[in-house]
Amino acid sequence: MTSGPEFSAKAVVGTVKGPGDNGNQYVFITSNNHHVKIGEYVYYQVNQANKTLQILGKISELRLIEHLPDRIFADTEISPQAIAALVGFTDTNPEIYQVSVDVIGYFQKGLGFMNPRRAPNPGARVFLADDAMLQDILNKKQPGEIGAALIGSVLLREQGAVQIALDVKELVSTHMAILAGTGSGKSYTAGVLIEELIAPNNRAAVLIFDPHGEYGTLQELQTHEKFRGEDGYQPEVKVLTPDDIRIRMSSLDYYDLLTLLPGMSERQQAILNKAFRILNKHRKGEFRWGVQDLIAAVNEADTQMDDEGNEKKGSSAPALEWKLEALERSKYFHTFEHSVAPRDLFRPGQVTVLQMNEISQEEQQVICAAVLRQTNQARMNTHRQLTDRGDENYLPYPVFILLEEAHRFAPAHEPSRCKMILRTILSEGRKFGLGVGLITQRPGKIDSDVLSQCMSQFIMRIINPVDQDSLKYGVEAAGRDLLKELPALTKGQVIVSGACVNTPVLCQVRKRHTQHGGETMDAPNEWQKYFQQHHQAARILQDAPVAIPTTRSTTEPRSTTNGVRKRSRSVD
Repeated sequence: MTSGPEFSAKAVVGTVKGPGDNGNQYVFITSNNHHVKIGEYVYYQVNQANKTLQILGKISELRLIEHLPDRIFADTEISPQAIAALVGFTDTNPEIYQVSVDVIGYFQKGLGFMNPRRAPNPGARVFLADDAMLQDILNKKQPGEIGAALIGSVLLREQGAVQIALDVKELVSTHMAILAGTGSGKSYTAGVLIEELIAPNNRAAVLIFDPHGEYGTLQELQTHEKFRGEDGYQPEVKVLTPDDIRIRMSSLDYYDLLTLLPGMSERQQAILNKAFRILNKHRKGEFRWGVQDLIAAVNEADTQMDDEGNEKKGSSAPALEWKLEALERSKYFHTFEHSVAPRDLFRPGQVTVLQMNEISQEEQQVICAAVLRQTNQARMNTHRQLTDRGDENYLPYPVFILLEEAHRFAPAHEPSRCKMILRTILSEGRKFGLGVGLITQRPGKIDSDVLSQCMSQFIMRIINPVDQDSLKYGVEAAGRDLLKELPALTKGQVIVSGACVNTPVLCQVRKRHTQHGGETMDAPNEWQKYFQQHHQAARILQDAPVAIPTTRSTTEPRSTTNGVRKRSRSVD
């Protein structure tokens, strides 16, 4: 339990008037409009058991209750202060404000904030919380500690004055979500979090599903001095481009194939389901089937015996065979190749980026579902000591998976291959050390069950009313007062709430150490480049005709004219 330090008179910002609109609120009166801001932290002091408790609160409303007559402000040529001085009113702060404060409580190490359940006495002084006090009690971890992630600093204070360090243990074990509108800085914020997770004081094992190819710049982590540990540690970044991604066919299930083979009739679906059951009968040990094995099972499933004991092949197998042969030509699904095994994707101190920007959305769904299923099973089996070292599914350490454009993988009102496995991981993954982070610009379109399982939230500027309403019910930890600020937030400003901090806080995201890969293209600048002199000269040279000597016999005199033809030349 903390006791209050000595404060100067400058720290006093007002005097308590009495209780507020509810039992968790009080109001105070002040003429200090400089320090009293919406969202600012203040406290009052009470004595309990011979200890002085500092009851922290956050300003939620500011209302002007007394000021100079309105007529004074009507004439813009006359100074209101001059008129007030004429009548003998010389106070430098003539305005009086009534300020509402929502009580957070007093901070107790190990327990967090405790609500005193008592209102301050009228006349009690209200203090502005200083920077050192805030940094100590807002953070579960202090910057630089093992398990801390420095995300930025409190927005209403000088930049860097009150640093916000997240509790990585809570962040990755209870899952997180970054919810933000387009252009508000969600991918940038995710990049900061990845930098912190892979820093020497954390050294996490991270996988990123990257539908837009924005996270390739994280490769700079491998040579950046900021991430070098005293013991020689340097993070590793593994980027798998679409050409590198290979999924073993036998890692797919029946519903994956339904996603990859749309437009099947009910009978074809029934035959395919039966074929899967036939394959499972033969599955022993490391049996890995391919498309041709599945085609053989389809033919077997569509074969019946007639009354005379002769085999009769149905009409569904040929159509299914044609669809499966088309799938066999995909460059992502193979009989034996498998580049996304847990053993290859995860390692402490390694970030793996799956770039899927050239892959269709249906194939992205199946790839993501297959990876999530195998990773979840690997963590469970390894935790239960059912997997031997050397197996591709041996995963003896906690891992964290980040999904960009999460509304694609877990949409609210559409079927999705990833939705069910995501629900399973989000509800049970904590027991096995499997954490998930979701990033979306449309929180209103993401499955509510999935979103509600993310216990840490990073909420940035959101203007869409539908998305704002979804947050009121899906993200309770942020508080209604902070959610009102969403449209007014600017790029890089974020509300951090939930399990990773002691109380919701409005934060300015710190600057990244690596380059941001999601910058919007500057179209006007690119158009201007077209007319720059060296670009015009390059185009003229590229389109210029090339003189080619005409063919002549050895007995003919040398011709003074040459044939001319166009050529295409590459010019730097």
